[in-house]
Amino acid sequence: MDRISNRSKRRSVTRSLTRYVVFSIMMLLIYTSIALYFLWQEKPLDPDLTSGVFQFFGGEIVICGLIKLFKLKGERQ
Repeated sequence: MDRISNRSKRRSVTRSLTRYVVFSIMMLLIYTSIALYFLWQEKPLDPDLTSGVFQFFGGEIVICGLIKLFKLKGERQ
């Protein structure tokens, strides 16, 4: 019985991480499309803003990937 509850907790954590990764990718796509629109209008956005957005959401994706990787390694052992 205890194993079943642990599996459901792991699945819910994995699902929430997957949702957050999808959210981060969508935010990056939205930001990129907005930045391209402004570039097309000849009003480029600040490069520091662009690098900050990509560092934040890219870092979050990497961290979520590492969490998943180490959880999978922990389950195998």
